[in-house]
Amino acid sequence: MKVPLLDLKAQYASVGSAVEAAVQRVLESGYYILGEDVAAFEGEIAARLGLAHAIGVSSGSDALLVALQALGIGMDDEVITSSLSFFATAGAIARLGARPVFADIDPQTFNMDPRDALRRVTPRTRAFIPVHLFGRPADVAPLQATGLPIIEDAAQALDAARVGKLGKLTTLSFFPSKNLGAAGDAGMVVTDDPALADKIRLLRAHGSRPKYVHATIGGNFRLDTLQAAILRAKLPFLTAWNQRRRANMLRYRELLKDTPLALPDDVEGNVWHHFVVRAPNRDALRKHLAEREIETEIYYPLPLHLQPCFAHLGGQEGDLPEAELASKTVLALPIHPELSEAQLAHVAGAVEEFYQ
Repeated sequence: MKVPLLDLKAQYASVGSAVEAAVQRVLESGYYILGEDVAAFEGEIAARLGLAHAIGVSSGSDALLVALQALGIGMDDEVITSSLSFFATAGAIARLGARPVFADIDPQTFNMDPRDALRRVTPRTRAFIPVHLFGRPADVAPLQATGLPIIEDAAQALDAARVGKLGKLTTLSFFPSKNLGAAGDAGMVVTDDPALADKIRLLRAHGSRPKYVHATIGGNFRLDTLQAAILRAKLPFLTAWNQRRRANMLRYRELLKDTPLALPDDVEGNVWHHFVVRAPNRDALRKHLAEREIETEIYYPLPLHLQPCFAHLGGQEGDLPEAELASKTVLALPIHPELSEAQLAHVAGAVEEFYQ
């Protein structure tokens, strides 16, 4: 029995007619950049999160970049973030000439340990970027006490509890694999700060206002109309999809409770973008599951402080022991909303078989 990590074909079977109608509407309009669908989608996300402003951008990676630019982050500034995250979090910092400073993780949550982050604050620290990893809200309250700006990286955590209310700016990704995914790249920055929102709107269109007059140097970070229309068509399904993800999590916890896997806690507000376990003999288990046509993934096999491109920052094995241990033990099992009971049972049965 095949169990894909993500099944966008099955998802399309349930939303295809709505998506196709949205695409047809845009194609017939002849308006492909920004426009009414982008503005409407921005309004829908802002209302959903209870925030004043949402600015659609070209990707989750560009959302991070433009959020940092809006805060004036630049050469030789320091920004503290987690070492266990997708590369875009640190890459955006480095692209502006700033220095990513990596903090260790809380071993229970996989999110950045705020106590370790606070130990890394220096006079050059300009901001924090905590990541709501795997859909679980991060603890940022200790960081707020510093008064430094917080950018919430919520690429995996749209609709998670309190997300968007904890920082100065929050970035979202609508990469196809996300809980709400586009048919390509798309992202967003959300905030309650009108001045920052205005600056991000300026930056996403080459810093141009009025047309052909450039007040600052921005980039081409605009959200495509087609992607906005597709996301609007999918948005009404998001709550049900997230409920199904949580149901799959609860079923896994029941089916896998007698295995050696360390299972994630059932935490309020987690939208379960991934179901990540700690697995003894992880790599052999992954091979065993692949042989039974069960797809898994490792998030993430090499912590950011050990990435070759950041070697000049001096990161060494042993610097961040919890992030390093997680990279050697974590495994994501399929949790997408389209899983059947038979597929869940197949995954659990294969895990049990491996550890017998």
